[in-house]
Amino acid sequence: MAQRILNELEFENVYTVPEQEEPDGRFPTVDYPNPEAKEAFKLALDLAKEKDADLVLATDPDADRLGIYAKDTKSGEYKVFTGNMSGLLIAEYRLSQMQEKGILPNNGMLVSTIVSSNLAKAIANEYNLDFREVLTGFKFIGEQIKLEEQKQNWKKYLFGFEESYGCLIADYARDKDGISAVMSLCEAAAFYKSKGITLWDQMINIYEKYGYYNEGQVSITLEGSSGAEKIKQMMDNLRNNLPLQIGKYKVLVFKDIANNIVKDMTTGVTTETGLPKSNVLYFDLEGDSWCCVRPSGTEPKIKLYFGVKSDSLENAEKDLEELKNAMCNR
Repeated sequence: MAQRILNELEFENVYTVPEQEEPDGRFPTVDYPNPEAKEAFKLALDLAKEKDADLVLATDPDADRLGIYAKDTKSGEYKVFTGNMSGLLIAEYRLSQMQEKGILPNNGMLVSTIVSSNLAKAIANEYNLDFREVLTGFKFIGEQIKLEEQKQNWKKYLFGFEESYGCLIADYARDKDGISAVMSLCEAAAFYKSKGITLWDQMINIYEKYGYYNEGQVSITLEGSSGAEKIKQMMDNLRNNLPLQIGKYKVLVFKDIANNIVKDMTTGVTTETGLPKSNVLYFDLEGDSWCCVRPSGTEPKIKLYFGVKSDSLENAEKDLEELKNAMCNR
């Protein structure tokens, strides 16, 4: 399907890894057929270097998620994009083009999840969109389309994404769509190439415009009944002993999604989250940084998510590592 849509859009220099072109449910060329795994790109990156490609794309087997590498014109290296980066690059491209063409609705809405990049809020604000933040899982993003359509003064869904490499570029579906993401990224790549830059160059331009956002995740595996009890203790301890500071960051707001509590750590005033009940703890930190903790719903793991905003790529990487260490060593 990806090959077909690129052909219909008249992209000519499209190369497919021969060993991975035909469907094979054994996935013999990779250990893990997941676009989040760097190892899954080995053959594609080898072919990209041979062909001097600008862009390297890989969907997962059911084509709802997309991973990418893009060439850095300065170093010639292929740079990996996180799910946050690729999703927000598509968002910035589509929204800026809609604005330029005068077709950006004045009742637009952008939807993301509580563990995705805060850059989403900045982009929504830039284009005067209503920003919605939902629980982890694309079903909650799709649900917002349905809920809005039931209202009299409804918001028009324009874009939604989650950090785990999924996005939906319009309201024609209720789930993430890797094929339309391929289309949008290739369209964006062609547009920016006409301006003399690659997608990596454009990602740097986005950071220069909004700030250098960086995000990461740590999963801690704790198996068996003793592991489950340990995870419960970790959540309870964090919930009942709220930190006023995490690393160098002051905690501004604490959200306990399970108990429907939002607490302003400065004033002590509490409000409601407005989200479905879920065992999630979220900390809004100063400087547009944040961290979040939740048990996995499918695996014996506790997951920690982090996000920072800084003034350079190097400082964003350094700040993220410091925040990870501060949270993991609590």
